[in-house]
Formats: sequence, structure tokens, C-alpha cells
Amino acid sequence: MSNDTILITGASDGIGAVYADRFAKRGANLILVARRADRLAALAERLRGEIGVSVETIAADLADAGDLARVEARLRDDDAITGLVNNAGIAGEQAFVETDPAYLTGMINLNMLAVTRLSRAIAPRLVANGAGMIVNITSVTALMPDAFTAVYPATKAYVLAFTEALRVELGSKGVTVQAVLPGITRTPIWTEAQIANIPPEMVMDVAVMVDAALAGLDMGEAITIPALPDRGDLDAYLAARDALRPNLSLCEAAERYRG
Repeated sequence: MSNDTILITGASDGIGAVYADRFAKRGANLILVARRADRLAALAERLRGEIGVSVETIAADLADAGDLARVEARLRDDDAITGLVNNAGIAGEQAFVETDPAYLTGMINLNMLAVTRLSRAIAPRLVANGAGMIVNITSVTALMPDAFTAVYPATKAYVLAFTEALRVELGSKGVTVQAVLPGITRTPIWTEAQIANIPPEMVMDVAVMVDAALAGLDMGEAITIPALPDRGDLDAYLAARDALRPNLSLCEAAERYRG
């Protein structure tokens, strides 16, 4: 990857920081994006010193239209950038009827809009080059929306569907597209008190999660669920979903709905 430059969002800590470390160790240069300029600077200094790759930082809040536009322009115009990891996101909502609408808007802007716009910014260049990579970090909650809050799983379900469709469109043109669905991962998105109340066998270390995701990327997986023991379970789920297609749009209503 010595000729690659990867832009990683949400890179100041947690999943994004580990992705930065792993891609640097693969020889890629990095552009790291997050809100916390101080943490980005510290990470960049460490990676430059320990590994010797080029690391640039961009302090930006991707839920802000102006900051998002700046990063879009960089992805659109910089031919050196060959890959994008859409990792930035937030959770933390309360019950739907109690959550501040402004917070929900920010979540939708960051978890969905930013992922879409940044992918759109880089995709034409990757297609033109017949190579490159887009990795979108979603969540296992995309597969179980009734088990959590209302909006966060919905945003992650969007990212999953978006990524699957994007892979169909871009994959045949040489672009690698992957959706990564972590379960509960030990990152700053969780407080120590929250982690303490979760059975330890359900909590994955962030380095383990990212290494598994990268193994899935190397294997060419469209969807990687790091914790899933049997890949056949996902394949069966996808096959059952596909089996619905022939009967989802017909000229007649199903018999049970006819008076």
C-alpha cells in the first residue's frame, strides 16, 4: 500500500485510530479527520515517528455542512487519495420521546449524510481509476432494530443498505466496497459504567475488531461481522432475504388482504 493514501474519519480515537495504525503499518499514507485537533495531532506524531508514513490531519465536524464540504472537496480533488474509511458516527440517544430533536438531526447528519456525501465525493475518481476502496463502519444493530433505540439502528441500517448497493454499482468497476458491522466494542463511545454492566463475553477489544475487519477486507467480503462465529449464518440470512424478491411486487394483493 506504499502508493496509497487513505482518508479515515472519526480517527482521533477508538476504531478510527486503530484503522490509522493498521493502514500505516501496511505502508499507506494517511489523512485523519476528526473534531479533536489535539488528539489527531498526537496520533499523527506517533505514527510518523514509529512507522514513518506521511500523516496529515484535518480538524472537522462532519455534522457541520461547512466542514463536510471541506472534506468532500479534498476527496473529490486529491488524486493521491485511494481509499476512504467512513468511521465517524455517534450514538447515545435516549428514548425517542425524550431525545432532543437537534441531537437526532446531528446523528442523522453524521451517521448517514456524511457517509453518503463523502462516498459520492471519492467514488467518481475511484471508478475512473478502476481501483480504490470505500469501507463503511455500520453496526450489528442494523440487523436488530427492535433491540435498541429508534434512530441509531436506523442510521446504521441505512449505511448497510447503502454500502451493499454501492458495492453492486462500483464493484464491477474495480472499486472495493465493504460494510463492517461491529458489535459492542470497547471504545470511547461506551462509558466504563456501561461496559461494566455488559457481560464481558459480549465486548470486543477495538484492536481485535479492526484486525478482523481488515481480514474480511483482504478476503473480499462485502459484509464483515467480526463477532459472527459461522459465516454460513449470514449467508443464510442474505439468501432468505433474496428469496423474497420475486413476490415483493405483484399486480395483485396477497390473498390474506382481499375482502
